[in-house]
Amino acid sequence: MSANGKPRFAMYWAAGCGGCEIAVLNIHEKILDVDANFEVVFWPVAVDTKYKDVEAMPDGSITLTLFNGGIRNSENEELAHLLRRKSQILVAFGACACEGGIPGLANLSTPQAVFEAAYDSVSTDNPDSIRPQSVWNVPEGELHIPEFYPVLKTLDQVVPVDYFMPGCPPESHQIAAVVDLVIQALQGKAELPPPGSVIGAGSSTVCDECPRARNVKLIRQYRRIQHLSRVDPTLCLLEQGIPCNGPATRDGCGALCPKVGAQCIGCYGPAQGTLDYGARLLSALASVVDGKEPEEIEQALAGIPDPAGQVYRFSLANSLLGASKEAWEQEEEIHEAAHHD
Repeated sequence: MSANGKPRFAMYWAAGCGGCEIAVLNIHEKILDVDANFEVVFWPVAVDTKYKDVEAMPDGSITLTLFNGGIRNSENEELAHLLRRKSQILVAFGACACEGGIPGLANLSTPQAVFEAAYDSVSTDNPDSIRPQSVWNVPEGELHIPEFYPVLKTLDQVVPVDYFMPGCPPESHQIAAVVDLVIQALQGKAELPPPGSVIGAGSSTVCDECPRARNVKLIRQYRRIQHLSRVDPTLCLLEQGIPCNGPATRDGCGALCPKVGAQCIGCYGPAQGTLDYGARLLSALASVVDGKEPEEIEQALAGIPDPAGQVYRFSLANSLLGASKEAWEQEEEIHEAAHHD
């Protein structure tokens, strides 16, 4: 509790796009409930609080922390450990913190390849091929910037997490409902779910929220939606040859994308009980193919232009695969060097 008797609230943005921050603001007047019931003690995009201020707080003094973004560099990792110590309730907030998100797809590449794309591509004016340095001497002293890690990790791969709230970003009505629940629990009027639970989402799949008809129609080829002359507004997108991720994706978003004719891309992460999102999705994609032979299924799936992006768009970092062999090897080298030091 703070000096004024209010529970304390914090929010941190790690390796992500910032959409989670905007989603919190999009709860509209409910944001006033956050202000009325919490003292905001750390929220870098909204409050001018320094890391040293958080370090000075007693351990466990922050009641609720929403941590969005994956762990891509040394600063992200340092803040993950710091906020875990200071927080009673730590929530992995959004797809990147829960599953790695879009930034996690870079785990298929080495840091060298990532830097080449960022600093030596045709869209970058960098004739001297200058790269970020973790330490740089200037007249005023020594500058330090975070160290870029070979593998992006999810929040719970680095520190224990109390709750997981998926979505890219989480839907604002779901955020509002969770805020209400926490406030009610703090007032003794409700109970929080068991630690480790997924909150602000359902327990089934997007297909169960989708109003489109499913006729167990078989297809011969997957195609990109823009290559179809017409999309039936009432029929399951998968049965029209459009690779939709609904069968493997947790519900809770209201099937917003399929309802307007766009395939689900999986931002709410694996449905409950799923061991590996990509494996379950591939099984679903193959199940509507008109053919039993491996060659027939392979031919149908060949219409998906980016298989890795399709089946692991948001979940690669938290999958059984996790990263490329080269990225894992570099990650292990760093850990071995740190252990010897």
